Amino acid sequence: MQDLILTPNIDGPDDFYAELIAAHDGLSKEESDAFNARLILILANHIGDRAALSAALAAAKLSQEDTTACPD
Repeated sequence: MQDLILTPNIDGPDDFYAELIAAHDGLSKEESDAFNARLILILANHIGDRAALSAALAAAKLSQEDTTACPD
């Protein structure tokens, strides 16, 4: 397995972000959460490598802990 790429690696990142935000337009909080869950599962299936997925979960958790530890 290759290491996770944690640096910017998306062609047209601003365009992708705008598309992602637009996909949530008109959705309730619950619908938006369900959309995110479906998107995550679709992308996880596309990746398919369990070790990479486990590493991504760990990186996301670490990132969350770093964010919550920062003072406002």
